[in-house]
Amino acid sequence: MITWQVAVEGPLLRLDERVGARLFERGPAALTQLFSDLGGMPVALPVLACVLGFALWRRALGLAVCAALTMAAVPALVIPLKVATARQGPLTEAVNYYPSGHTATAAVAYGASALVLLALPRPAWLRGASWPRTWMTPVAAILLTTATGIGLVLHGYHWPLDVLASWCLGPLVLAPLGWVSCRSRRRSSSRTPSC
Repeated sequence: MITWQVAVEGPLLRLDERVGARLFERGPAALTQLFSDLGGMPVALPVLACVLGFALWRRALGLAVCAALTMAAVPALVIPLKVATARQGPLTEAVNYYPSGHTATAAVAYGASALVLLALPRPAWLRGASWPRTWMTPVAAILLTTATGIGLVLHGYHWPLDVLASWCLGPLVLAPLGWVSCRSRRRSSSRTPSC
């Protein structure tokens, strides 16, 4: 629905532009820039690369490959949408701003990192301890993705709908990895003796 409204310049798009114009350049510029940068390739991809390296070290090759392919799907989906909609950016004459690539990158990189970490079996030295990662990793991924989107809008890099569309796209791209992660988690828990 969001893409349709952007493509036909419907009423939701006009509302988006009014709301966006009120939000741009609000908040401390340094902080909104920092939040915006969380979705950039130089920040989000190294986080995912470290998690994939850890997964490979733990001999979870299939999970690491699936997460890498999930990340590769982002430009394959986002770039054609940007070209097809050719939406102008908020504070520029340039086009191809819909959907937000930074937000999609953040959603998938941090989401994939969380899913991979959740799927890996606990190290032997932590098996008897309370392990907070089951709730911390998804919460961290959601917070980082949300901060990225807010920073992009407040700094004036993207319209709110650009960010919202990428927030909707992220879970769809992550769904197959979530399924693989869940299966891997079930398999590793059945092999681990209970305490």
